[in-house]
Amino acid sequence: MSLLEIIYKFFLASILGGIIGAERSFFRKQAGLRTFSLVALGACLFSYLGYKYSFMDPTSGSRILANLVVGIGFLGAGLIFLKEEKILGLTTAAALWVTAAIGGAVGLGFYFEAFLTTIITVIILTLWHYIEEFIKRNENN
Repeated sequence: MSLLEIIYKFFLASILGGIIGAERSFFRKQAGLRTFSLVALGACLFSYLGYKYSFMDPTSGSRILANLVVGIGFLGAGLIFLKEEKILGLTTAAALWVTAAIGGAVGLGFYFEAFLTTIITVIILTLWHYIEEFIKRNENN
């Protein structure tokens, strides 16, 4: 793998995570652009390291990815809280979890899958938000 490809991977993961984070920032959520960019970048680095070490130890790559999923779950759990008998932060935590997977995909060289997942995630976060608001308005009538 060339130095340019490594640089590309890291910047791509940061940008794709940032796209999702920008949507979260737009809707004034507690985790936004910088958080999502950093999570994708970190996932990319962990995936890249797992890939590199898999040549020395074939099981190291899968162990690194498994621990990435656990670690991001812990971070996401910190975003979820209860306020006045209402659970908040679940969507942001789920988006953060997907962003880690996107960073991991970039780190392993699955660029198409990372782009596709980013697009689908942004569609879910924006389009579904407006559909949910429409449903909530109609429930009150």
